[in-house]
Amino acid sequence: MNSNIKIRKIQIQDLDFVYKSICELENEIFDFETFKSIFNENISNPNHLYLIAENENESLGFITFHIQNLLHHCGLVGEIQEFFIDKNHRGKGIGRKLVDEIILYSEQNNLKSIEVTTNKKRLENVLIYENLGFTLSYNKFTIS
Repeated sequence: MNSNIKIRKIQIQDLDFVYKSICELENEIFDFETFKSIFNENISNPNHLYLIAENENESLGFITFHIQNLLHHCGLVGEIQEFFIDKNHRGKGIGRKLVDEIILYSEQNNLKSIEVTTNKKRLENVLIYENLGFTLSYNKFTIS
């Protein structure tokens, strides 16, 4: 992996990259103004950790992490909400670097666990998350 990859907190200037990436991830064009409002709210929330990976030329990927104090864990639990690596930079250890930062943050802040949910349509993600150290341990049900 290239050592000139830097991980930092996401800032307002990262909005366009995150917006484009989420639209690609979900295969949908979201309303930009609504997205921008949610983005600004989330990056300013102290219970959220939004990180971006970049080299000297471009943004490579990002991860979003929301922390909640949950009764059924009797403590803090973090959940990865969005996790995206640009298709031209996959398989280079960038995702591992982002997840390692989340793990470090979780250890430093005494989180009980880190959770992630993936859409059943994204079969390859199960292997990716297992390779990153996650265990498939829950079923998640939704109503849309």
